[in-house]
Amino acid sequence: MKFQKVEQYFNSKILIYLLIVATAVYTLVFTYIYNFKDDGYILADWLINYQDGGFKRRGLSGSFFFLLQDITGIGLNYLVYFCQFSIILLFFWYYTKLIRYKVTTLLYLSLLLSSIGFIGLLNTVTYVGKKEFIVFLLFTWFVYLLDKDRLSKYKEYIFCILLCISILLHEVALFYVPYFAIALYVKTGKLEIKRYLKYFLATGIPAVLIILFGKNVNEGMSLQLLNQRGVHPTYGIFYWDIDERQYIREHIKEYRLYFISLAISVFHIGYYLKYLNSRKLLSILLGGAFLFSLPLFYLAIDWGRWMYIHMMLMIVLFALLLRKRDSLFAYEPIMINKKFYITLFIIILSLIYRVEMSGSGFTFEGILYRIFIAPLELLNKM
Repeated sequence: MKFQKVEQYFNSKILIYLLIVATAVYTLVFTYIYNFKDDGYILADWLINYQDGGFKRRGLSGSFFFLLQDITGIGLNYLVYFCQFSIILLFFWYYTKLIRYKVTTLLYLSLLLSSIGFIGLLNTVTYVGKKEFIVFLLFTWFVYLLDKDRLSKYKEYIFCILLCISILLHEVALFYVPYFAIALYVKTGKLEIKRYLKYFLATGIPAVLIILFGKNVNEGMSLQLLNQRGVHPTYGIFYWDIDERQYIREHIKEYRLYFISLAISVFHIGYYLKYLNSRKLLSILLGGAFLFSLPLFYLAIDWGRWMYIHMMLMIVLFALLLRKRDSLFAYEPIMINKKFYITLFIIILSLIYRVEMSGSGFTFEGILYRIFIAPLELLNKM
């Protein structure tokens, strides 16, 4: 009886709302802090430009912000942060709209509490302000329209155009485009290869152009251009001169730990799929989406980041399958059974461990460590 009273105020739906607010505020605050520290990644990645050497990967955003600064006279830090703020806030807004009339479960909440789910933002501050939020926003908006039966052919082509533009902002969208096709399959229940093809072409064509004609991120004048415009990064993307495959080989002991985190995540997703209908084909499609992204793991060192993007997109995708209900606080009551205990174990484990963006793929420095132990260690040092 006491448990039922507690559940009225702290059920899965309320906890999801609280987690959305917490992660949104955390992300926006730390994005602001890093922007105004002239961070070499969270700010500078948005300022790669065509003015230094011409056409290159990720260069569209910097040239766009340079043009805005010339027109308005506003500092680049403010312009970039306003754009990041809008994208991040819209992502959380559309995700909230997507799940607000859905029946959430403790098992679905466990996905958000995964070390590479929403909790990943609280565990790893360098996830904030990254360009993958563009992909999160586009996919969440796409799934929301699907869920509401508002995705017309006209809007599909708009999404293709936006995906094409997103490749010119960051090539990461190419490796996660299968999720758009999977979402269409989940909604319609049938495979429509020709329909999916346009999404792959929308991302593949600009990616090929970048490979064939793209210049280096820094052609030698980028830092000077930024200094003239009031931004002074002292590290980061414009200083990047690492053979990433060699780096992984030299740190293979740390990178092997990612397989522990991956195994936990695969078990977590597999256990969630166990309670879905038509899970066999969906499992194959999700496995295919992961295989499609493997070149990222070969080319770049941010293995934790690539895993995090997968989990975030799956969280949005699975929201499409939640049952609908005419209540903002609809949730599935908890039943004390085997499923509950396994889900609880997964949640506790997720709160204990942490997946770093690059380097160590598994540490016992998760959210519980950061709340209860790290502050005490800091006080002892003081």
